[in-house]
Amino acid sequence: MMNPPVPHWHGLRVWVIGASTGIGAATAKLLLQQGAKVGLSARSAQTLASIASGHEQARVVAADITELDQVRAAYQTLVEAWGGIDLTLIVAGTHIEMRAHDFDLVRAQALFDINVGGVLNCLSVVLPELSEPKAAWRGIGIVASVAGYSGLPKALVYGASKAALINLTESLYFDLHPKGVAVYLINPGFVDTPLTQKNDFKMPALITADEAAGTLLKGMQGGAFEIHFPKRFTRWLKFLRLLPYYCYFALVRRFTGL
Repeated sequence: MMNPPVPHWHGLRVWVIGASTGIGAATAKLLLQQGAKVGLSARSAQTLASIASGHEQARVVAADITELDQVRAAYQTLVEAWGGIDLTLIVAGTHIEMRAHDFDLVRAQALFDINVGGVLNCLSVVLPELSEPKAAWRGIGIVASVAGYSGLPKALVYGASKAALINLTESLYFDLHPKGVAVYLINPGFVDTPLTQKNDFKMPALITADEAAGTLLKGMQGGAFEIHFPKRFTRWLKFLRLLPYYCYFALVRRFTGL
């Protein structure tokens, strides 16, 4: 067990950033079902309101993660309402398919602004409190992707952004674990979300967002550091990255046809 166990979900104060669709929305809903207090953040307040509807323990705090002032305001709203935040889950991100022959600097920078810059904005507001020693359980989770394990076709910039998040979360563990803070690296494979529905290729071991949310919470309850799913796919990718590059490139080309 690499993290202190989650004491319980009931009454736990959780901030889900990127809660309007996909894994974020499914996780927020499951946490609400488990009795957690959930702060829901994303750009669309209307979508968040529909998720929060009927749940007294839900609070909508809309924010664009690329705008630091909005992230800071959302954080302050939750802290003032609850007296603090126990767990922050940074799920927000985007995907842009790109290869070397169609490289677009503007789109590449926009992707990094969301996937990496947005996470850094969130960390800037939550890390000061997490760095302070406290007896109570606290945690932070960052959603990266198995695309960050190694280079892949069509993931020229997306994979690099997720690799940055993997490295970032690993470094956070070194700094926060000694303070009793749980740190979670969440690496999904293919999950049926509005982003993956744009893919024009076969997605092995595709799972639903609800399945992903259940695995995510189960992993945190079990004290895992890295939570990756579905394992029948992610374990294969973990094996591939251990191979010499000439084997890795040949196998990826063979299985993807790219």
